[in-house]
Amino acid sequence: MTLSVPEYLQSDATALARLVRAGEVSATELLEIAEAQLARLNPKLNAVNLTMAAEARARAKQSLVGPLAGVPLLIKDAIQDYAGLPTSNGSRAFRHIIPEQHSTFVQRLIDAGAVIIGKSNTPELALKGVTDPKAFGVTRNPWDLSRTSGGSSGGSAAAVAAGIVPMAGANDGGGSIRIPAACCGLFGLRPSRGRVPPGPGVSEIWEGASSDHVLTRSVRDSALALDVLSGSADGDPFVIAPPAASFAEMAAREPRRLRVAFSAMSPLGTDVHPEAVAAVTQAAKLLTSLGHEVVEDRPSYDGLALARCYLEMYFGQVAATLADAREAGARTEDFELATLLLEALGKAANAGAYVRSHRRWNEFGRALGQFHRRYDLFLTPTIAFPPVDHATTVMPAAQRTVLSFLLKSGLLGVMARVGLMEGALANLARQNLTLVPFTQLANLTGTPAMSVPLHWTAEGLPLGVQFIAAFGNEALLLQLASQLERAQPWMQRLPPLAFPS
Repeated sequence: MTLSVPEYLQSDATALARLVRAGEVSATELLEIAEAQLARLNPKLNAVNLTMAAEARARAKQSLVGPLAGVPLLIKDAIQDYAGLPTSNGSRAFRHIIPEQHSTFVQRLIDAGAVIIGKSNTPELALKGVTDPKAFGVTRNPWDLSRTSGGSSGGSAAAVAAGIVPMAGANDGGGSIRIPAACCGLFGLRPSRGRVPPGPGVSEIWEGASSDHVLTRSVRDSALALDVLSGSADGDPFVIAPPAASFAEMAAREPRRLRVAFSAMSPLGTDVHPEAVAAVTQAAKLLTSLGHEVVEDRPSYDGLALARCYLEMYFGQVAATLADAREAGARTEDFELATLLLEALGKAANAGAYVRSHRRWNEFGRALGQFHRRYDLFLTPTIAFPPVDHATTVMPAAQRTVLSFLLKSGLLGVMARVGLMEGALANLARQNLTLVPFTQLANLTGTPAMSVPLHWTAEGLPLGVQFIAAFGNEALLLQLASQLERAQPWMQRLPPLAFPS
């Protein structure tokens, strides 16, 4: 059997692996298609910043077995270390730091038979909801090249949506799986805290707010990957209870009648685009038609307080990361201005204030836990606006000049230390999270959440909706997602550029 490009595009990772295991298609044949797609599309998308042709070709010649046997895929160029190759984290500062061993995430993909063909682009230190690192350039959305693919897993999302690979590694510390999934018309599941270990190079990412997983076009691929990737590793600081059965098996079961609450109101009180509101309204109607009980309601928590706690953690983590990087030989001039500004804010905070802020995460977790006593799931927009134009995310020159002066003069840190930044922090929370105010709740509470591609705008742009479940309940999310996928299929909906002309 010879697989054509259209047949490759219509197949998910689960189907491709079955063909390889049955001997109907070889891993080398799949790799050749993926490499041809990459060569044709990456100049347009800039989704992949490091190709691994030699490694992939040697790997494809091996006798591969396992649930991902022979499937070409990408790993994200952040956290997901591949021994002997740089993990740049989207930064010039890390391009020469070479890990000596695979991360647990990468090793488990290899053990499952996957063929890793490269690393996907990410913003510097995976800090943004758009993918535009100075080190590698902007990643473009395959549905509209003038728009963002989201972030920070924007390279992975663009590559999967364009049909380069059926699956790509991602991680989510503030929405970085769900945001690009929503922008690119993909399914994106953020697992519960502790479900997928990030080590051994690190014990937990961003105080446990970040989770690793994949971006896919089908729900069953996400469930299959979770079976491959989940389970504790030696030294993990947090061990979650294992699932009752395989996620692939549970995803195939019909969900019980669910009680779902929905809200399209921003927790920051900021604007939400009518298309995002329509996405939630239509999803609520679809749920009702499937027999679920749907109620307009939302958890009781202070959204602005959560945003500030998130940003204070974010500032502190950047400061710590840059300190480690400098010890390893990185130069200050290798970092972007925005990253250095975040570092200055992180260095200005004292340890006591940081701990107090972290303790408040418990408030949000308790509020969401009480909410889940009444409702199985919480439905919101994934993002508040359709994918934005690249030009809107560029810092204006005048602002860069002022901030550069404040940074170089040391005034920014002084202002933060003497309490002159309190109002500015509230404004910063609103400004930075206006486009993405819905995703951080799952990160700080450690709960699983997913973005489901149920809506396309009048302009033909994807705009996903988010569901949040109680801690440890990925199976329920996967069951509902499978039901939604059957009711309103999306996997065969691909951008025109995916197909060779």
